[in-house]
Amino acid sequence: MNPRGKLIVIGGAVDKGSFTEKNFDKQVEKNLNFFETGILKRLILESVLQEESQIEIITTASKIPKEVGPEYAKALQYLGAKNVNVLHIETREEAMEEKNIERIRKADVVMFTGGDQLRLTSILGGTAIHDLILYKYQEENFIFAGTSAGAAAASNSMIYQGSSSEALLKGEVKITSGLGLIDHVIIDTHFVHRGRIGRLFQAVVSNPRTLGIGLGEDTGLLITNGDSMEAIGSGLIILVDGRHIKDTNLTQVEMGSPISIKNLVVHVMSKFDHYDFSKHEMTIHSEKHVSQ
Repeated sequence: MNPRGKLIVIGGAVDKGSFTEKNFDKQVEKNLNFFETGILKRLILESVLQEESQIEIITTASKIPKEVGPEYAKALQYLGAKNVNVLHIETREEAMEEKNIERIRKADVVMFTGGDQLRLTSILGGTAIHDLILYKYQEENFIFAGTSAGAAAASNSMIYQGSSSEALLKGEVKITSGLGLIDHVIIDTHFVHRGRIGRLFQAVVSNPRTLGIGLGEDTGLLITNGDSMEAIGSGLIILVDGRHIKDTNLTQVEMGSPISIKNLVVHVMSKFDHYDFSKHEMTIHSEKHVSQ
């Protein structure tokens, strides 16, 4: 059964816009670094009650939650959202507290900030809040949004470690279980900026049924019905499809040795492009075409 909810996964860098500038101008269009508008505005428009939707910003992944949470709240409020709250959950005990569970129960949108995805999954994984989010995503008109660590943790499999420069050495990329909102994909973030394509190649070659999704900064995917993916934001998304791999030496070489891969398929998406995950087909839509 396709989920009723929507996923918005973002490659990061949406928490360092104009609202953090010392000389912030209240007329947001005068702030050249205000790059959140496109994605965050889309989040509001996609939610069930739009500006009236109940939004909870969850800062569990962050080491500086008291700073990050209010930045998102301020941005969303400027963009018209009227019911934005910040929920700090720093322990598994807090993830079991009824007052926090009730806030998630009432939420139309939850947005997970960046930070450490392993911290996020180790604190929330298997808790009542995790179970409730999974239920709401499947059964309700609900949005799960995540940036950076929040995006990486959205899938069933999650990259949590691995250097970019040595990513194509066997064993360098570490993978564990994520929050499990979407299966058969693996998501990497800050993708273009940090040169992480090798990490995605190794993740996909180890299980070619998995679609690798590399999200650039200020760039995301809006995923509806569990399989319809639309590129949003200003940058690039790299998709790595391993279903057509013809050969690899992955199982033959020693740990730490270079990996060879034959016939790996790569797609590059930008704003307005779509990918049908059920059919494994990409459609390119120019801005001119969409506006018409």
